[in-house]
Amino acid sequence: MPSTQRTILTAVAWPYANGPRHIGHVSGFGVPSDVFSRYQRMAGNRVLMVSGTDEHGTPILVQADKEGVTARELADRYNRVIAEDLQSLGLAYDLFTRTTTRNHYAVVQEIFKGLYDNGYIFPKTTMGAISPSTGRTLPDRYIEGTCPICGYDGARGDQCDNCGNQLDPDRLIDPRSRINGETPKFIETEQFFLDLPAFASVLGGWLQQQKTWRPNVLKFSLNLLDDLQPRAISRDLDWGVPVPLEGWVDRPDKKLYVWFDAVVGYLSASVEWARRTGDPDAWRAFWQTGPNGEAPDAYYFMGKDNIVFHSEIWPAMLLGYDGRGEKNGKPGSLGALNLPHEVVSSEFLTMEGRKFSSSRAVVIYVRDFLSRYDADALRYYITAAGPETQDTDFTWSEFLRRNNDELVAGWGNLVNRAISMAAKNLGQIPAAKDLTAEDEALLATSRGAFAVVGDLLDRCRFKAALAEAMRLVAEANKYVSDHEPWKLAKTDPERMATVLHVTLQVVDDAKTLLTPFLPFSSEKVFHLLGGEGTWSAMPELREVEDLDGGPGYPVLTGDYEQALARWESTPIEAGRPLAPPTPIFKKLDPSIVDEELARLGGEAA
Repeated sequence: MPSTQRTILTAVAWPYANGPRHIGHVSGFGVPSDVFSRYQRMAGNRVLMVSGTDEHGTPILVQADKEGVTARELADRYNRVIAEDLQSLGLAYDLFTRTTTRNHYAVVQEIFKGLYDNGYIFPKTTMGAISPSTGRTLPDRYIEGTCPICGYDGARGDQCDNCGNQLDPDRLIDPRSRINGETPKFIETEQFFLDLPAFASVLGGWLQQQKTWRPNVLKFSLNLLDDLQPRAISRDLDWGVPVPLEGWVDRPDKKLYVWFDAVVGYLSASVEWARRTGDPDAWRAFWQTGPNGEAPDAYYFMGKDNIVFHSEIWPAMLLGYDGRGEKNGKPGSLGALNLPHEVVSSEFLTMEGRKFSSSRAVVIYVRDFLSRYDADALRYYITAAGPETQDTDFTWSEFLRRNNDELVAGWGNLVNRAISMAAKNLGQIPAAKDLTAEDEALLATSRGAFAVVGDLLDRCRFKAALAEAMRLVAEANKYVSDHEPWKLAKTDPERMATVLHVTLQVVDDAKTLLTPFLPFSSEKVFHLLGGEGTWSAMPELREVEDLDGGPGYPVLTGDYEQALARWESTPIEAGRPLAPPTPIFKKLDPSIVDEELARLGGEAA
């Protein structure tokens, strides 16, 4: 347990509400952020985990047209689908909300006004892309072409993923619409721009100080500093947050660009959470340095395609709102806001050797996955074999292997045989008599794992942390096999009781160590060991009213303080009754591999 309580903001990337999310999405933003937050709560730290659905922009309008509904109807539908899926995965948000709330609009407009008043937002006439066939604005990301800098053919209108440089769509060679392939028409339009070059110096100094970030994130961010350009933050749209300036706020054809309002969502969700708790200023503890210098730590979780927004653009917006760019200024009405402590970016997950693609059916949505397999099985795979620091490939054969060999035959087997033998032979958790050197060594390893695994989790090294926890499981399985308590039941019952006590103590410790990764099965193990109450609290889907009079909507939230889980080894209680256990994991039939590949439309590429 920490000597002093930390205050931690877990800011999770906002899933886009133009359709259900697939397992590649949650491998980047969902599971890692939940593993981290659950651990920090168990360690006694004060955590606020926030996010929501990102619901503005042209892609919503495009999908709404396809489905024959309004943009609001589409956002309502997928907001609920996504929230339900994230709940099913056990993602313990303090608040998962949406960007179409009136609270969000107000906070976004306040950030805009603060930046504008400090001189970091300016109007400019530029060339905007429209679709010749519909007359509708084409967002930068919906335009592709050849990068004028490196020659990469798949560059987007806002950025080249090959060389990482920021782009404007009219700079692309042979630009084309990703919606229908037509050549965009470029027309003059007045928009507002964020003056990113005004933050080059302060951003560079800040980034150079980051010693704990993942190397891929820091290197990518530093490389971007050489080509910072003013970035458009408004668009010719009728769906989005109004521009809060006289002459603009009532215009139906001008809205703030979706990326600008989405990153403000971390702050607006925190404000909404505070208002819903009855303490409207409670958000400040997670965003501002206190009067005695106590500073919260903000961790931002996303996939690598979102790095630029979290390591460059959002920090620039925070700096500008506080008046800390080259034009100076003063903080807006919300006060000075802290920069990210760490940007935790995952790489990409592919599917059987191919990129996830809904249109090509190379995809498995979270809901479909959880209709056939356990949430903890997916959480385990994502952590053990997911894209933490490099692109990785999801394969059904590897999912089957890890489920059957590691969860079922490893951890599940240890739980089952330890509790089964104790229940059958003793009916309770036995007391230990004389401990041997081997007993003491295993117990010491078990106790010591809390510091090792905890340190890795605190540094967002989730794969290594899970491997350390599972190493303890393997040692405990070896201990049971070496000491054969089933034979001792006849030859030396007292020694059998001691071996089972030691094993059950390690099972209890391993259950705690695995709780951030496997909250559902850890809850089962807690009860199999005779525990009462809630070990690992789960999120709830609640219907709420808009705080400022808008339409109601569902949110994810939860009472996580009620959970009994603590990051420490607790001596098991001898004499507690034990009943024969039921399996905590399902063994999967090898036939699922062919079945799932058939759903993907054939063999992997």
